[in-house]
Order: sequence, then structure tokens, then C-alpha cells
Amino acid sequence: MRLLHPAPPAGTDVDLALAYAYPGPRCVRVNMVASADGGIWLKGLSGGLSGTGDRRVFGVLRGLADVILAGAETVRSEGYGPARPRESWRALREGRPAAPAVAVVTRSLELDLDSPLFTEAEPGARTIVVTCGAAPADRRARAAGRADVIVAGDDRVDLAAAVRELGERGLGRVLCEGGARINGQLAAADLVDELCLTVSPMLVGGSAARVLDGPDVLARLRLAHVLEEDGFLFTRYVRSSS
Repeated sequence: MRLLHPAPPAGTDVDLALAYAYPGPRCVRVNMVASADGGIWLKGLSGGLSGTGDRRVFGVLRGLADVILAGAETVRSEGYGPARPRESWRALREGRPAAPAVAVVTRSLELDLDSPLFTEAEPGARTIVVTCGAAPADRRARAAGRADVIVAGDDRVDLAAAVRELGERGLGRVLCEGGARINGQLAAADLVDELCLTVSPMLVGGSAARVLDGPDVLARLRLAHVLEEDGFLFTRYVRSSS
């Protein structure tokens, strides 16, 4: 993998943990992969757009995060399990649980509570369910038996309140892995501090969604870096101060 921007000194190796280090203890980072024409899935799944380098960046981003945030639809369609500890994370996670917790955003609480995501989470990284007051009380009670439950908002999930609650639990470095609707809601609430976007060298056309699916927003970003490997571009955008 090579650094394209900013221009590196000759012979510089890319340290992914340094390149993607969080700027502070509280930051909401969105990580997505998209085709060159902007689609975020191939045959309904993001994995078809990925590659070796993307999977390596994906792993580093997870190792750096305190918590992984994802919508229930993404969890179901992508077959999410808990994050598993990696030897390469040992230094990245010193003083923290061996793996980040996964937080699932859901209003309906239509979750498979017998899946590995809820039954095989690492000690100290119990799966979190983020829901709202309007969620069915019986489902909320069942979820509380298998996960930590955060109630944020009344009729719908209030992501700003959820992010604050995660921060108060010491989970301030948030890695959002989508889907597009959760990304759109985060952007609409002005919560996105960084976008880590992998551009895959393929065209997909069709009905694939974009990175954001939600109301119009205008959030100015600054390009922090561009990496390249095998035709894939790994970009990191950060919130602009202007």
C-alpha cells in the first residue's frame, strides 16, 4: 500500500494505525466501501466491492475503535457477529477490552438474540442495542437479557443522544459501518467527524444505494490522506474547520 496524498518522503512505509489514529477520545467515524460509480453494494452485499487492502484497513479501523455502530438491517444482511480479538490489536487496545463492542441501532428490535452477535461477545465488550421509547416493551425486555440496552429518543432513535450515552460509557471513539440510512441520519444530526471511504475499481450501476441515504445535508470535509493498493483508493476525510 502506498501513500498518494499528502506526498510522502521517498521510501516511506504506510503505518495504517498511525494513518487512521483517532484525533481524540470522542470522534464519530463512518467507514464505507463504494464502487467508482458510487454504489455501496454488489448483489445486496458490500463484500463484493472489497479487496485485500480494504479488509486490512477495515481491521485496523475496528482495532482502533471503542465501539462499532451499525443499523439492524446491515447487521441482518451482512450476518454480523461480535468483533473477535486479533493479535495485531494488542498494542492498539492496551487498557481496553480485547475487542470493541458492537452497537446495533433498531427501532423495532427485530433481532436474532440467539445469534453469535449476542451469545459470543467478548468479556467487557457486550453487544449494545440502541433503541427508543416507542420500541415494543416485551422485545426490549428480551433484548436486555442478552445485551446492554440504550434508550435514546421517544418515537425514533435519537443518534445524538445515543452517541452521548456511548461516550459517557467510555465508548467515545465510534466507528459506524452503516448502512446508508444510519449514515444519513448521523450526517443530518451533524455527528460525522470523519469519513473513511474506500473506492473500489469497478462499476456496478443498478439500484445500489449511496453512502448516505437521508435528507439533504451540506458538511464540508478536508481530505486528510489517500492511499492506493491494487487500484483501490483509501481516502480519509475529516470535518473541515472552515
